Amino acid sequence: LKICLKKENTMSQIDVILKEKVENLGAEADVIKVRRGYANNFLIPTGKAFEATKGNLKQIESLKKARAIRESDELESATKLANRLNKQRLKFELATGQGGKAFGSVTTKDIQNSLAETDRQFRDIDRKQIDLKKPIKRTGDFDVDIKIHPDVTATLKLKVSAVVTDQKGQDGQDRSDS
Repeated sequence: LKICLKKENTMSQIDVILKEKVENLGAEADVIKVRRGYANNFLIPTGKAFEATKGNLKQIESLKKARAIRESDELESATKLANRLNKQRLKFELATGQGGKAFGSVTTKDIQNSLAETDRQFRDIDRKQIDLKKPIKRTGDFDVDIKIHPDVTATLKLKVSAVVTDQKGQDGQDRSDS
């Protein structure tokens, strides 16, 4: 019974050669095993892959050249972007109460928005690329890593300063809920 199931599982898989980079699968010229339905219904019709036959396996060299060119271009542009980010310094203000307690925090979304406002080139940076373990809830200077490329990481400098907000009006009444 186990032999039948295993045989059935391998029958439903097919080898394909990727024509372009596919998220969570691979890049150009990679020969991968995928489910037959995924290959026949998505990868092959959309032009992202073709079936790995003997004739198609000979075409891999041209795909490998295209992949090498694309990867070198990506690495070069990522390095340039990292150099610009390393020189960048962002300033944030946190509202704090009388006891020095911070209201709110600086999150990856805040950093992403501030970068996008700073320079057009930084608009492509996704908040998932920003390596912030937890939101910043205190004042001071912080270094935040940004993973631009698998081989390139930039360090962004942040300065978080406090802005004192008074929650009470002039007559001493608490106005925080109005």
